[in-house]
Amino acid sequence: MKIEGQDFDFVDTLATPIAVADSWVKSRNKIGKAKGEAKLYIGNKDRMREFYGENRSARCFLLKKDLVAYMKDIKSEYMNPTQDYRGKENMAQLWADRMAIIEELPNVVMFTVHDQEQIEGPRGYLNSNDEAYSLMREIALPCVSYISTMHLMENQSDIFYWRLFVDDTEMDRRRDYVLKYGKKEDDAHPPLSAIEEKKIIEYRNARDGQGKYRERLLDECPFCPITMINEESLLIASHIKPWAVSDEKEKVDPKNGFILSPLYDKLFDRGFITFSTERHVHISNWLSRQDQKRIGITENQLFQYMPIDEYRDKYLEYHRTEIFKG
Repeated sequence: MKIEGQDFDFVDTLATPIAVADSWVKSRNKIGKAKGEAKLYIGNKDRMREFYGENRSARCFLLKKDLVAYMKDIKSEYMNPTQDYRGKENMAQLWADRMAIIEELPNVVMFTVHDQEQIEGPRGYLNSNDEAYSLMREIALPCVSYISTMHLMENQSDIFYWRLFVDDTEMDRRRDYVLKYGKKEDDAHPPLSAIEEKKIIEYRNARDGQGKYRERLLDECPFCPITMINEESLLIASHIKPWAVSDEKEKVDPKNGFILSPLYDKLFDRGFITFSTERHVHISNWLSRQDQKRIGITENQLFQYMPIDEYRDKYLEYHRTEIFKG
């Protein structure tokens, strides 16, 4: 694979993404009382060392373009926090300040991580004193961010590609919770403010629109074109261009969607798979080799029943460039 003009051989991706815990992020991002620590919990120590090797240190890199994409993806959480961050009142300014730092970075940012072998027990940790690692701790928000790492070979030497991602599902869950928190639909409920009432109306209209959108999608394709499952209770109306970034017309346009069974809906929604104009599937290298084998499809496999026409393909262009984890 080619990254920033450099050729690498793909080896594997860490099977379980690294959850960004509250304990790891910098002070103003925290939602708890802990002082924080720089060591990052990776997972089981044996599996961590199997992936990163036994050298107790590893060369790693970040890409500036990935950091910019992450900050754009998580901007809504910085602007309208759903968690009680210590720096909550200044989150918008923090986003601007951190984006400015990222924009001054070189295209490839190198750092080295070290095995925290002094920590006893089965839990594996990595740490680093490098600025790139510190920057990740500064921009990542706990619970709604995660890190994936890819093992590559560069001129027969191991190197690891790190990338921060936004957990869109968790962010949406938190927004939904905040929106509905304390809202009761009975006469005893105190009057809502105009802003609260508008939010409730928008929420209900969105739900109604999604119901109609699903019905129209099912009329066009009443089964999952990958698994051929046609039990409606097991099918999901999956947006191609995500609902959160679609305009009002796109949100309910049935051409902006597929009917998929849950596993493939999640893979598509998270950008682990996408489709070509010719109905071939592409699988992201950010999915581990084991999981690529387990999902039951192979790279470039043809799915002739995918309802891809010129209208859906326009939405897929967005998915391939903005959502797919290429």
